[in-house]
Amino acid sequence: MQKWVPGAVVEEALPAILLVSSSRRDRLSQNITTPPSTASRKRKADDIADHLAPSTAPPSKKQTPDTAVDLPATPVTTTASPAMESDDDFNSSQASGDDFLDDQDSDLGLEDDSDFDMDQDDVGFESQDKDMGPRKQAYEVDFKVYDPQQIQASQDKQIDEVSSILGQPPEATAILLRHLRWNKERLIDRYMDNPEQVLENAGLGETAATNPPKISKVAGFVCDICCEDDANLETFAMKCGHRFCVDCYRQYLYTKIKEEGEAARIRCPGDGCNRIVDSKSLDLLVADELRSRYHELLTRTYVDDKDNLRWCPAPNCVYAVECGVKNKDLMQIVPTVHCECSHDFCFGCSLNDHQPAPCALVKMWLKKCEDDSETANWISANTKECPKCNSTIEKNGGCNHMTCRKCRHEFCWMCMGVWSEHGTSWYNCNRFEEKSGSEARDAQAKSRLSLERYLHYYNRYANHEQSAKLDKDIYLKTEKKMQQLQNTTGMSWIEVQYLDTASQALQQCRQTLKWTYAFAYYLARNNLTEIFEDNQKDLEMAVENLSEMFEKPIDQLQGLKVDMMDKTSYCTKRRVILLNDTAENLKQGESRSDVKA
Repeated sequence: MQKWVPGAVVEEALPAILLVSSSRRDRLSQNITTPPSTASRKRKADDIADHLAPSTAPPSKKQTPDTAVDLPATPVTTTASPAMESDDDFNSSQASGDDFLDDQDSDLGLEDDSDFDMDQDDVGFESQDKDMGPRKQAYEVDFKVYDPQQIQASQDKQIDEVSSILGQPPEATAILLRHLRWNKERLIDRYMDNPEQVLENAGLGETAATNPPKISKVAGFVCDICCEDDANLETFAMKCGHRFCVDCYRQYLYTKIKEEGEAARIRCPGDGCNRIVDSKSLDLLVADELRSRYHELLTRTYVDDKDNLRWCPAPNCVYAVECGVKNKDLMQIVPTVHCECSHDFCFGCSLNDHQPAPCALVKMWLKKCEDDSETANWISANTKECPKCNSTIEKNGGCNHMTCRKCRHEFCWMCMGVWSEHGTSWYNCNRFEEKSGSEARDAQAKSRLSLERYLHYYNRYANHEQSAKLDKDIYLKTEKKMQQLQNTTGMSWIEVQYLDTASQALQQCRQTLKWTYAFAYYLARNNLTEIFEDNQKDLEMAVENLSEMFEKPIDQLQGLKVDMMDKTSYCTKRRVILLNDTAENLKQGESRSDVKA
């Protein structure tokens, strides 16, 4: 324990210290040089210990005899003691007091320093435990998920703030904010510069107040949409003057709201007109069965117009995710977020999780696969390039004598050599050593290299995509397999959860492996590329081993529990290592992509 003197001990010890100091001064004044004996100091310490309360006295390691020694009475007055003869006397007095306290500590048996060190170590471990927590990985980003109630509360808060600044009612402020895409800074600036113009553009000007939109009948009117010219035909027109019958207008709004999901920025149906249908006109024309959908879309515009908010793209999900990653950073960061509905998606492009490939490379890869995958396979199997102009040629007859329609070059289909060197060997080419044929085959190989490289990465990408679908089918059957394992082995439901964990790890790792091949296709060759491919290889081998274990019969799964749990943990760790390494290189700009590949 740390050396300490309780408050009570200090209060009782101070008089003794003063007395000892006085005695010391008297002896010095009488030229007595013999120091106090050890026995005398122990007796004084024992007397001090007698003054300690039992509850506050430190435990004593030494047993001292219960000998009572009467101490002089403590002075009540605070009169100054006689002046010391010199500074040496004062210093020696202080030294004697310090010696007394040291002797008191040792004789009273206070804990030694080793106990205190142990307590300090314990405190250190406690502080380390508090600091220990889930460390953020390099590939992870900060995000927050909002439910509909939180979104509405944030929207109402912003409306109240702007309403108090502009002096407009909340309903008008909401219309103004939707008109300017919920950019309150822009709204406030424009409103302060020209409030009449801002209100007029949003459909809240004096014209709308004095002459609100209304349905009217116009004599001799012919609707430009349905060509109806009934005298009692109800029509509607905004300030732009494009008038249509109410039925056509309502059908137009129905299509926009119900099918296209627009509400806040529906344009006038007039040809080439960019005027936005204001909220008062929409309230007048929207049918009752569409009002709930219309107001729901108005609420959704709050999220749609915010750069740092995205709706979760999962079907029937009502959550929105907030993330601070900017569009300019998407080549260095892959912002994967996790919604409350358990769906993982990229905040940058709203596609499913595609780590470690950045969004721009993913879009290029998907477009290339959509355009080139089947075409590339067919071209590789059925065509060759002209040795002279590199035009792609398909053989449409049995003769090996080929004539390019573009450059009229004649060559042999088998050896790609000049046809004039072949003589009459039209259907049987055995001329492999000719220089012209060798050069043509080298050019052919070079032209096919990029195609073969693409097919290499595409085939592995497609293989993991197909494997992920098969693993997903296994995942859907996991619960049934877990139930069978319980019935046959007597294991509890908790004990068979390792199968569910392994199935989820397989899905996650397959998704990552699939996109590593798309990322590697555009990756420039360097030392970091080899490290990336080694990490990719380790993860792929671990995933295949785990997938093989997962497909074992029910009677073997119980014996593989420990191995499956270890392999699941290993797969997860290898995935984290691969993603961390790639994310760090992307942030530092070391992983360069070769887009022309």
